[in-house]
Amino acid sequence: MSLLPRSLFGRNVLLLVALIVVGQLAGALLVRQLILKPRLGQLSVAVARNVSSIHAGLVALPPAQREAFVAEFNRRAMQDVAQEEDEAQEPVARGARLALSRLERRFVSEASRGIAVQGEGAEIVWRREAGGSLAVRLRLDAADYWIKLPGVLPAREFTGAWLAASLTSAVLALLGALLIHRYLNRPLRRVVASAHTLAGGSRPEPLPEGGPTEIAALSRSFNQMVRSLAEADDERTLMLAGVSHDLRTPLTKLRLGIEILRDKADEETMERMTRGVQEMDAIIGQFLDFARSSDGEPSSPVDLDALAAELAAASTRQGVPVSLRLGHPPAVSLRPRAMRRVLTNLLENARRHGRPPVVLSTGAQAGSVWIEVSDHGPGIAPGQAEVLKQPFRRAQGTRSGPAGAGLGLAIVDRLVRAHGGTLELLRAESGGLRARITLPREETSPAV
Repeated sequence: MSLLPRSLFGRNVLLLVALIVVGQLAGALLVRQLILKPRLGQLSVAVARNVSSIHAGLVALPPAQREAFVAEFNRRAMQDVAQEEDEAQEPVARGARLALSRLERRFVSEASRGIAVQGEGAEIVWRREAGGSLAVRLRLDAADYWIKLPGVLPAREFTGAWLAASLTSAVLALLGALLIHRYLNRPLRRVVASAHTLAGGSRPEPLPEGGPTEIAALSRSFNQMVRSLAEADDERTLMLAGVSHDLRTPLTKLRLGIEILRDKADEETMERMTRGVQEMDAIIGQFLDFARSSDGEPSSPVDLDALAAELAAASTRQGVPVSLRLGHPPAVSLRPRAMRRVLTNLLENARRHGRPPVVLSTGAQAGSVWIEVSDHGPGIAPGQAEVLKQPFRRAQGTRSGPAGAGLGLAIVDRLVRAHGGTLELLRAESGGLRARITLPREETSPAV
């Protein structure tokens, strides 16, 4: 399982935030190595010299004057610091001894080494005073003198500025990722919507070919693909329509010849010839139906129960009884003649390849309505459902009966997708085939 976000927006945010965090850490490291450490070294050297000078001054003074000298020195040194403490209303009481911070400990270590190197011979002890001042203890003649050094280091090592800057950068990264996502996602969503329209059997509107070079190239390539597919589909439809139309003339001549020879040949031979011509006529009719399956019939509200009852009655009159199971779904907007052709093809498919009883059912579910044709035949093999929806493909092994052109279910699937619906070829409880058509309840204007 990948830890990366699945969306483009999430990955953009993660990348930008990671780059900003790495940049902040690298900047902090550079500041530490190139600025903080050199300045800390220089400061520790200067403080070591000052402490050494003060120590030398104390050594030169008489013991009786040393205490007064230290007191006056500390008073003058802490005068401005005390004023700042009063203005800031520090909650820490004066005189409180505070623990050294990490930065102060590093400074004290550097300064102590500097003082020791100069050979002053003093015992060096540091402490932190209230307000952030450091104090160093000098021992002379068994007496301790605390020298205060205000303003050497900041009172607070960490002020939160780095955290605030990092959070601000992260927020800016999120905003930038959102803008990038919206800028890139808008044309991508148009491509996805057009691809869904194309997959549904309709011809999408051309995509705008402006914007960045990559997006423009993607839109241009998609438009070219749609045009190529449309041209190929138009050529195939024109070829099927032309060939089917041209075959009707010799087929009519064959019918006429059979009628002329009917009295001169035996009845069985004439019956086989007649049946063969009828099958040829049915196949040519499928070609024409496939070529006309995208005609521009207008949509209108249709009652599926009434349509199912009409087709069941017509099939029964032709000697193929059809049972009804009506679920009273609401009326939907569709092309009546095209949907009648769809159900006729499914009923004919059940008659030719299945076994009675044939059941025509209707119903409704959340957001959609459905109508299905089921039979009690051998059904289809697993995995053949999608294959049978393709033109000129027929089931093998499990579906018996006369072979056709392999266009019946392809015509059904094409017309159903043009209505925004889906065709499912399922196994019936009785073991036969259950062809279910699901249509959206919203009014749909099928693309032509």
